[in-house]
Amino acid sequence: MAKYHQKTIEEVIKELGSSSNEGLSGAKAKERIERYGLNELTEKNRRSAWKILLSQLKSVMIIILIAASVITAFIGEVRDTIVILAIVVLNTILGFSQEYRAEKAMAALKKMSVPKVKVKRDSQVIEVNSTEVVPGDIVILDAGNIVPADMRLIETTNLKIQESALTGESEAVEKTSEPIAEDNPSLGDRKNMAYSGTVVTYGRGVGIVTATAMDTELGKIATMIQDTPDTQTPLQKNIDQLGKILAIIALGIVAVIFVMGLLRGEDLELMFLTAVSFAVAAVPEGLPTVVTIALALGAQRMLKKNALVRKLMAVETLGSVTVICSDKTGTITENRMKVSLVEMAGRTLDFGKEDAPDPEALPEDDNKSFEIMLTTGTLCNDAEIRPPIHKKQQVDMIGDPTEGALVYAAYRVGIEKADLEEAMPRILELPFDSERKRMTTIHEITKNPMGPVPADVPAHLRENGVEKYVAFTKGAVDSLVEVCDRVLEGDEIHEIDDEWKRRIIETNNDLAANGMRVLGVAFRAVDPSEVEEKKVEERNLIFTGMFGMMDPAREGV
Repeated sequence: MAKYHQKTIEEVIKELGSSSNEGLSGAKAKERIERYGLNELTEKNRRSAWKILLSQLKSVMIIILIAASVITAFIGEVRDTIVILAIVVLNTILGFSQEYRAEKAMAALKKMSVPKVKVKRDSQVIEVNSTEVVPGDIVILDAGNIVPADMRLIETTNLKIQESALTGESEAVEKTSEPIAEDNPSLGDRKNMAYSGTVVTYGRGVGIVTATAMDTELGKIATMIQDTPDTQTPLQKNIDQLGKILAIIALGIVAVIFVMGLLRGEDLELMFLTAVSFAVAAVPEGLPTVVTIALALGAQRMLKKNALVRKLMAVETLGSVTVICSDKTGTITENRMKVSLVEMAGRTLDFGKEDAPDPEALPEDDNKSFEIMLTTGTLCNDAEIRPPIHKKQQVDMIGDPTEGALVYAAYRVGIEKADLEEAMPRILELPFDSERKRMTTIHEITKNPMGPVPADVPAHLRENGVEKYVAFTKGAVDSLVEVCDRVLEGDEIHEIDDEWKRRIIETNNDLAANGMRVLGVAFRAVDPSEVEEKKVEERNLIFTGMFGMMDPAREGV
């Protein structure tokens, strides 16, 4: 297999017969779709309607009932034959209808979830369905995009991709386009590769597709899952065991009654019919239907909880589970960061208990520094949130989860990013990089923002020396302290000395030791000459505080 992470960009493009400037031609893309197939995961053992129907007739108990109906018909008990067959048909219809509808619903969901992708074809950037992407396609990635296929990155601009679907790590991975010398690094260490099913959280990039459909890393996982042989559920095993026991008992009854009757001199035909009647009577005809109805009701209840059950027997299997081995990120947790603690100089605010927006959540004192903190975290930020349409919905975060947590923290107390951006638009920026571990944006204060809370922010900034332009910086606390010479404590600004540095670093270490991801924020006034010269310098900053963030557990965990 080609190890694309080791190859240079030029080698990869040449091997895949593409061009970084022109992309594939329309004719070549069509030919590759015919060769490689559509870019979608396929089911090896997809169940057709006939397979679903036949699966309802495979259990030992149903086979015994069918045998019983044949025997009763043979001995002339037409009424019993009709009753037994009616039970078999009813059981089959109930099971088939539930599982067939589930299969149709799954198919409909797959059709609804096909995203659009930007690709270069014939020197033009066009949008195609992700299923039409082929090896050699040049794909353009932006924040919020789902990576449609495995690809070698050929261009990156502050690109970060969240790969929790493959690696379980919630923190987005910073990507590069440089070759990696190591022969077989783990997926998480292949910084120049992007994998199908992962999400772009920050920046932008361009990649050339190296694998699609079942050849992707996600496809390999799907193949392993599909290659796992079907096993019986505990209920199926118990019912089959019961059926075998009843069959043995029935045969024993037939043998005993038949032999005893013959020993007493009874008529041979009479004893045969009598023995068979006893055997049929020993079969609990209503059991399969009762079980199917109970499972169907359970499936309907789970559907109301947004859980779609494909096989009825799975309902009982869930009830038999005693130990669950689960991935943490995105399964036990929500896979999205939330601010749980705000640490200002001399004050700690527990910010992680309420989920609903709460304008009263601002502290009664020290609110000036708190509002500046939230404003800094919101404006020095490329993430966005979409407020929920209904009360039960969660906000939709677009971009890096850590940045989204800062925007959401401000939203909770009535500070909306759109209002701040309208009043204080970004005019310059110094993007985040892994060496500095900081990001800085410069904003022009044009007017007071909308809303009772953010409207006060420009006044608070002016009290601290800001006139028309302000720089907001966020980043790793140890890196941020290096470029700060003052600290904001309530309404007062102090010079940062060794004691202040010790307190800040110690607090940062304590929060990190409690499993939190910590970001510090700072600001400073910007001279108009810096804006004219388009300089963005990280110096003489006023340290404001720290945000402690965690990936919270899902409700009910």
